[in-house]
Amino acid sequence: MEENRDRLYSSVMACNRVTVRRSLDKLLEYRPSAELFPIIVSQDCGHTETADVIASYGSKLTHIKQPDLSEISVPTGHNKFQGYYKISRHYRWALNQVFNTFSYSAVIVVEDDLEVAQDFFEYFKALYPILKFDPTLWCVSAWNDNGREGYVDAAKSSLLYRTDFFPGLGWMLLKEVWDELEPKWPASFWDDWMRHPNQRKERSCIRPEISRTLTFGRKGVSLGQFYDKYLRYIKLNTEFVPFTKTDLSYLEQEKYDEAFEKEVYNAPIVTVEELKNGKLSGRGPFRLQYSSAPSFKTLAREFGLMDDLKSGVPRAGYRGVVSFFSQGKRIYIAPPVGWTKYDPSWS
Repeated sequence: MEENRDRLYSSVMACNRVTVRRSLDKLLEYRPSAELFPIIVSQDCGHTETADVIASYGSKLTHIKQPDLSEISVPTGHNKFQGYYKISRHYRWALNQVFNTFSYSAVIVVEDDLEVAQDFFEYFKALYPILKFDPTLWCVSAWNDNGREGYVDAAKSSLLYRTDFFPGLGWMLLKEVWDELEPKWPASFWDDWMRHPNQRKERSCIRPEISRTLTFGRKGVSLGQFYDKYLRYIKLNTEFVPFTKTDLSYLEQEKYDEAFEKEVYNAPIVTVEELKNGKLSGRGPFRLQYSSAPSFKTLAREFGLMDDLKSGVPRAGYRGVVSFFSQGKRIYIAPPVGWTKYDPSWS
């Protein structure tokens, strides 16, 4: 379908939350064109009230329903994870519909508890060609795992990063990558599976300094695990950035890595005490160094950052480095100079 190639589709993954209305209202309010940014809602769970909400939008979107609502036979001890198995089944079905039935070349995956920022579509439209032509990238995400109020530079809403951590929460996927992932798609915990080296293959994602999505769903399969501590404080971008008119060539790997290494490793090493006591003079950036998984976790906890590692990769990290803002200064939590690769045993 030739006409589908210039369109950027959004697929909203719905189940049993009638509050999907909040997500759909913002997507419809901010999309620049119904023709160029069609919205498809894929619904699992067979929840009538949610189906009624989605149907109320009529021709503004396309509503498809995952047909297999059966219970899934799970390994012994995994009964409490049934929800994760159903989510994985739904994603596989929905993405197959998107790429194989509707013949999309790319899709923005939006969970049903996400509210989007006003430049959400502008962001993905600008980054689509970069994702398409850069083999060192495999996704674009609207989410900064450490993007809490006070932890980001509010003056730099246009700033984007490369990250080795798959963020999810509003993310773009190409058909070529789906063709690679689909045959081996996992039965459960699909997002952590995506973070495994066998899938990532040393590719990165693009993510923003300030998130273009906000999650409002405390109740869900993960039972608010991170919501109360982290997610509810994520800052949603409020300033429209004209990304399609912005030079984003700094994100090219070679150029980016050179500037990144220089920025991080020219920054002086400081201590937690110096940073916490406000004893640092100058504008920064400054560097906190770690040398093991426990020392990374200690530093992350000291500053209220997400401290978990997936296959050795820290959330929002790039080449082992995690960036955040503290007391108006840019801080890098970094491994020693000469870092070469992640250790998957760090988790």
